Parts: sequence; structure tokens; C-alpha cells
Amino acid sequence: MTGSTIARPAFGPSALLTPANAVTVARLAATPVMVLLIARDAVSWVAVAAWFVLSCTDGLDGYLARRQGATRSGAFLDPLADKICVLAAMLTLVAAGRWWWLPVGVIAGRELLQTLWRARLGRRGISVPATRWAKLKTLVQDLAVGGALLPWTAHRHALVQTVLWAAVILTVVTGWQYLMGGRREPLAALAGPPA
Repeated sequence: MTGSTIARPAFGPSALLTPANAVTVARLAATPVMVLLIARDAVSWVAVAAWFVLSCTDGLDGYLARRQGATRSGAFLDPLADKICVLAAMLTLVAAGRWWWLPVGVIAGRELLQTLWRARLGRRGISVPATRWAKLKTLVQDLAVGGALLPWTAHRHALVQTVLWAAVILTVVTGWQYLMGGRREPLAALAGPPA
């Protein structure tokens, strides 16, 4: 047979020890360091640089997963790591008196419910992949935290709060989308594959 061959993924769907998962676990391990940096000095170049690196590694584990093969464990761990990193930073900003608790409470509540919903669907073998809107939501959450840490923008309260509330809106909207997507999936599974 001539022509190019299709490259097979390096890891199967059930693999646990993958480079993508290693990056995800490293992000989780680095989160307490990030919390300490924010708690010590919420508005600093060190904190914003650490936040930038931590946020960028989210794209790195996704890139590795696409190149070497997505796994069920990675599909669960990656979004969980996103939520833990973002919520840890946001809750630390609340504790430091930089942010009001209400928008962070809304985001935290939605993320908790969505994680429980995903886990429930996962036990039934149903995966709800991240949508473009969900990726935009994560980006805006990252920008809100970064804006609160960056010395150039941290004291521009209206700007930082606008980005934070935009993150709240996207968080609620994408939460609703996940809920509706998860409710349709079981019906589609019962219907069977299209003829």
C-alpha cells in the first residue's frame, strides 16, 4: 500500500502515565505555591509571572494529549486541574480583600456542580467534551486573575471587575450548555448509532 501512513497515538484511552497527565499533575502541585505568592503579595510581577506560566501549561497538556493520544483520565483531570488552579487563585484574592466573594462564589458553585455532573456522566461512560465557549470561559477567568495580579491593571478596579463579571456570565452560560449536552447524550446513546 502506497501513500502516507496514519500515525497511531502513543497512548491508548485507558493510559494513566502520559506526558499530558504529568503536566496536569505538575500544575496541581504548583497551585499551593501560586496561592502562597498571591497571599504574600497579591499585586506583584512575581505573582503574575507565576500565574502566566501556570495558565500556559493548560495549553501544553492539551497539546500533548492531542499529539500523543487523549485518555479518559486526562479528559477528567485536565478540566479538574483548570478549576482547582483558577478557584484557588480566586479564593485567595477574596481572602486578601481584593475581590468580592459573590462573583467568585457563583463561579465556584458552578464549577463544583459541573465537576459532579461530569463525574456522574463519566460513571455511565458518557464524555462531555469542552466546547469553544468553555475554553473562552477559562481564558476569561485566567485574564481576570491575571488582571488582579498585574501591577499595571490591579488598581483599575472597574476594568478588573468587568473582566471578572464577564467570566461569571460565561461560567453560568457554559454550565447550562454542559447540563443540556449531558442530558441529550444518554438519549442519543439509547437511540444507537445512526443508520
